Amino acid sequence: MDGGTPSPCQLLPYPLLQSPVQGWHHRTTQGGVGQQLKLGGQEPNQVLKPHVPDHGKGLHIECYHFSQQVHGFHLKATPPAELPDYYSPWMRLAADLPHLVEGGQLRQEVEKMPLLSIQQLQGHRQLCLAHAALGFITMGYAWQGAGRQMSLPRALAVPFCAISELLGMPPILVYADCVLANWKKREPLGCVENLDVLFSFPGGESNKGFFLVSLLVELAAASGIKAIPTIFNAMLHHDLSTLQTALQDVAASLRKMAEVAMWLFLPSCFGSSWKDNPLMPEGLVYEGVWDHPRQYAGGSAAQSSTIQCFDMLLGIHHDPVDEEYLICMRDYMPAAHRAFIQAVASGPSLRQFVLAAGDTDLTAAFNKCVSSLVALRSYHIEVVVKYITIPAGQYQEEQKQRGGCFHQDLLGLCERGTGGTGFIQFLKAIRDNTQKAHLAD
Repeated sequence: MDGGTPSPCQLLPYPLLQSPVQGWHHRTTQGGVGQQLKLGGQEPNQVLKPHVPDHGKGLHIECYHFSQQVHGFHLKATPPAELPDYYSPWMRLAADLPHLVEGGQLRQEVEKMPLLSIQQLQGHRQLCLAHAALGFITMGYAWQGAGRQMSLPRALAVPFCAISELLGMPPILVYADCVLANWKKREPLGCVENLDVLFSFPGGESNKGFFLVSLLVELAAASGIKAIPTIFNAMLHHDLSTLQTALQDVAASLRKMAEVAMWLFLPSCFGSSWKDNPLMPEGLVYEGVWDHPRQYAGGSAAQSSTIQCFDMLLGIHHDPVDEEYLICMRDYMPAAHRAFIQAVASGPSLRQFVLAAGDTDLTAAFNKCVSSLVALRSYHIEVVVKYITIPAGQYQEEQKQRGGCFHQDLLGLCERGTGGTGFIQFLKAIRDNTQKAHLAD
């Protein structure tokens, strides 16, 4: 079906929409699966039609699965916590994943899982929940215990890949699965303290806390994202006063994100990737979908639509290698959010507008946005050093003192971070290039 393993950038943005499409249909209709790529009678390209912005008429964020109320880059309301009963095998395994992994039973349970059609999933919200559930199961199956699994059973791989194609996302657990679609309210009318996760990994409250704090960071960004259409409209009408106020909203939102992120801590590595990973050098085989292994990067904060959106708004550019990585990470975002980032990037340049305006107060408001983003990225570096770099070094030193051995590949994986990047060097370069975006007073 394919000849060799292409790079992730070649696979993306729509890793499953490669020729021949007929080959995908043929593979997924064997064994009584039915037309896996249909959802309510719709073909994949009918499920999501990217919105093409007309900046002269305004940028309408409601077209990009953005909540105008409080949720920011999330589903438009509280995500569903349940799927139709037909999908109870998926939901049961995903909900019980920590217990099953710790007991060494997850793989056995997955291998007994029936092959289900995706036709009973209704709409975007259920697709997102199903992608999250199957993403958690996939990660647990691949990394349970010391042994690494090199292939994913057909009953898991086929529906996961079909749902991924419909959403325009890769078949791996991504940031949006862990954070944007992975929350609920214990009481429907409760406040923020009422939040809980739907799925988690072994590690108890630390993993839950990581997901929920990440969610709160995204919520804090909502007012800044909502200000972006106002910014474009103000530039269109040369309304400096409104533009300055909107920039103040962006800066305040970024400061709030940093305040919330003070509670952020990183959970222990739980095998986050099968791309550039020495423990799975060839990647993972998706049985019933592809004959050869595929490589995908695991969940990472670089997959947050919010930060890249602010980068595009402020005209922040990074070194070519880092820029290429960040662009690749967009393909791990929800398709609508990816389209919004592109819409912001293709709009009029805020930076050039502020420069041309020559207004001292407007320049100061722009620079406050940049400074707030620098502060947020600096704190991210502190978190990584505290919870990845230092513990990894301590673990290595302890093993040496005990005369034992440690798995150098696993240690290196953790040091590179949850997304498999050269974490500290990458984050510092991104932060430093953000600092350079300040305008001269």
